[in-house]
Order: sequence, then C-alpha cells, then structure tokens
Amino acid sequence: ATHSVQRPGGLGTGSGGDGKYAPALARAAVATGVDGVFMETHVNPKVAKSDAANAIKFSEVEKLWKTLLAIHKVVKGA
Repeated sequence: ATHSVQRPGGLGTGSGGDGKYAPALARAAVATGVDGVFMETHVNPKVAKSDAANAIKFSEVEKLWKTLLAIHKVVKGA
C-alpha cells in the first residue's frame, strides 16, 4: 500500500510520496480480493530514515488492520 503512493526521486535526493492515500489504497486492494498488504510503518514517519513520506504511523496500524480484516471477511465470505 505504501509503495503505491511512492514517487521515486520525488524529493530530488530521495523518494517522496503521499502516504495519506495508502490506507485507502489498502482498503480498496483488500476489497478486490487480495490476500496480503505490504505497508511501511514507523513510530514517527516524519523522522523515518527510509520512505518517510509514505510510512503509516505505527499507532494507526491496529485500527487499519482491523478494518482490512473486516473487509477481507466480507469479500472472502468468512
């Protein structure tokens, strides 16, 4: 999900991106039936040494995973 919003070279010397869209893309992907989601996380994305612009704040991951699992159950009929 986080690589989907990445802009390689977007910061001139490194990758940029728009991480605020990563959760929506993850939800959409699970809704289409994918069985796995890759996402980069960090306690404080603003200071992450890699992919800071795309990382999802660690404190937001649990809520997102619960949402993704709920969508997955509906899609897969579990």
